[in-house]
Amino acid sequence: MSAKLFVGNLSYQATEEDLRELFQQAGTVESVRIITDQFTGRPRGFGFVEMSSKEEAERAIELLNGRLFRDRNLVVNEARPQPSRAPGGGGGRRREGGGGSWRR
Repeated sequence: MSAKLFVGNLSYQATEEDLRELFQQAGTVESVRIITDQFTGRPRGFGFVEMSSKEEAERAIELLNGRLFRDRNLVVNEARPQPSRAPGGGGGRRREGGGGSWRR
């Protein structure tokens, strides 16, 4: 069963191929994804690597967490599940109307 890792403090020049090569030291890499800003397309400095087994993921954390990579110390740990979001993407209730003052 595969295990997903969070990789933080990434250099903005790092590529997905760079990460794949780095994490292959710990085992088989299933997938790599560097997160980018949706408007600018620039990397946001973190990503996710999926290893083929829990043991390989643990080995990757031991080998790579805190390791210097492209002038930055990587943060590597187990990825937390993404919180579920309500459908529609709305932001709560909106009040309609003006808020006038009361007169006596």
